[in-house]
Amino acid sequence: MKLGYIGIIICISILVQCTSKDSIEEQAKPREKTEFTTHQQLQEFFLDWRKFLVPPAVDGIPDYRKESMDQQYHELTKWKDRLQAFDTTNWSIAHQVDWYLVWAEMNGLDFAHRVKKPWQQDPAFYLWFFSYPTDVPEREGPNAYGGVEYDYYEKPLSSEDAAQIAAQLRKGPALWEQAKKTLTGNARDLWVLSERSFRAQSEDLQAFADGQQDQHPDLAQAARELKAASDDFAQWIADNSTDKDGASGVGKENYTWNLKKVHLLPYSWEQELSLVERELIRSHSSLRLEENQNRNLPTWSKIDDAENYDRVVNEAIDDFMKFLDDEEILTLTDYMDPAMRERTGSFEPATGLRGFFQEVIYRDPMTMRAHHYHWLDLARMREEPHPSIIRSTPLRYNLFDGRAEGMATGVEEMLLHLGLYEGRPRGRELVWVMLAQRAARAMGALYQHGLEMDHSESTKFASKWTPWGLLPAEGATIQWEEHFYLRQPAYGTSYVIGKIEIERLLARYAQQRESDFKLKEFFDEFNSKGVIPVSLIYWEMTGDKSLVEAALSD
Repeated sequence: MKLGYIGIIICISILVQCTSKDSIEEQAKPREKTEFTTHQQLQEFFLDWRKFLVPPAVDGIPDYRKESMDQQYHELTKWKDRLQAFDTTNWSIAHQVDWYLVWAEMNGLDFAHRVKKPWQQDPAFYLWFFSYPTDVPEREGPNAYGGVEYDYYEKPLSSEDAAQIAAQLRKGPALWEQAKKTLTGNARDLWVLSERSFRAQSEDLQAFADGQQDQHPDLAQAARELKAASDDFAQWIADNSTDKDGASGVGKENYTWNLKKVHLLPYSWEQELSLVERELIRSHSSLRLEENQNRNLPTWSKIDDAENYDRVVNEAIDDFMKFLDDEEILTLTDYMDPAMRERTGSFEPATGLRGFFQEVIYRDPMTMRAHHYHWLDLARMREEPHPSIIRSTPLRYNLFDGRAEGMATGVEEMLLHLGLYEGRPRGRELVWVMLAQRAARAMGALYQHGLEMDHSESTKFASKWTPWGLLPAEGATIQWEEHFYLRQPAYGTSYVIGKIEIERLLARYAQQRESDFKLKEFFDEFNSKGVIPVSLIYWEMTGDKSLVEAALSD
């Protein structure tokens, strides 16, 4: 079995499928030794904390019933007290950063219990099968513990892995029976949109079953059984959505608390709106200038067959990797090129407008190579894990979003300025189109959580402000994205806000070095810190704690 990303150390360290309530209570009790003074003790504490986060199991399935969740929230206070008992006097900045990572995760659990309550409010929390990979350290969004991540398994599947997946799939129906009792919330958009998520899961399960029938018939049967249960649960969601009339956003005050205390960002809801709106305006104005400069160039011709797709995409990777090396942008390693080529995708004939990012790729595949910095991050976590277990393990509550999404977004424009698009002038236009799309959908996410728009209004807003008509409001891309951003406050803005924070760090880092600044040194040092909140990297790379302090202020 191959559990992708080195962060799946989680599963080695804490995969406790049958944790009992009694064991969780024991884990929450202070140890006899109450003096915490070393970073090693913090790492051991972190592993205990991650065991605590595993929900207790009842009949082999995670227990999200009210009594269990109330008990977990009650025990959180003891964990916070234990963390505060650490004496970090004279610790290095790097070790203090690790302490703040654990602190932020505790705040993430606090926010989940006080505000989000996904096990109660969000039926999509109970999705159980994921056939597609995620490009960040851990599956985005709030998700029930134990769902099947098919991409984590080595292909072709061994008999042992097939049996393990089948056994896990067969736990889904019991979980959904439990969910029918725990899902008591009134968040209308979350309910209505979750039905669609379960219908899509059913389609994935059917395709998966068809593909496994010859080699692993029992696995195929387990997938068909889960597909039938997924259909039934989707219908249950639909039947119970009709009387839901509550808001799904968390509100501006809660959103701000989450930004500051969980994601360690020094902004309020209102400040993020201003920053994102500025990026939206800048992207549109920059695009129009590029279009004017390219006004006499031929119109777009898109990739139109599989052979051409494979050739052009792989040539783009060749050029991309060579550019990183020639321009001394970052240190290349043997695992980077394969990591990029593993995610090239394949040609799909057009039956109309493709999804937004496919429309971009089929015009010029270079534009998404920069965003695929994600795959370099994940390969680095696997091949060169950070020495601290706290950073080599994927952070919970998507604390990594600003760093992961912000870098993948920010490097697109950075490489444009560095000359990546020499000889590809129309590709420059696409960089601004992508930034406009991310800023537009970020504003939609903010408006949803600020209770100024519902989901439908947010998708229409994002569509209106995405150039060239590439993001229709009823299209799958924005429908799914705005649904996810509604489920996970702060993620929708992380692409643009993370980019801004990395640009701030680049400016400060260079200013401290004046004429001695080297971009390659910046990228290499930045990458070495792990996929953690940018404000903490800023502190570690510059010695300036002001961003963290601003996040901690009221």
